[in-house]
Amino acid sequence: MERLWRSIKYEDIYLKGYVTGAELILGLTEYFRFYNNERMHQALSNRTPVEVFRAAAGGGP
Repeated sequence: MERLWRSIKYEDIYLKGYVTGAELILGLTEYFRFYNNERMHQALSNRTPVEVFRAAAGGGP
């Protein structure tokens, strides 16, 4: 969990400097889409969380 929050802070929040709560929600929604679907994770053998989930659920590699 701590690794996730570090990633969010350093890869999104600090870089974009959101001003309003609405901007933050929109930005985090976009970031989590990227984080789960596109960003490779070393702890997951350089796969995305979606790939790992689908493989575990029997939905392919």
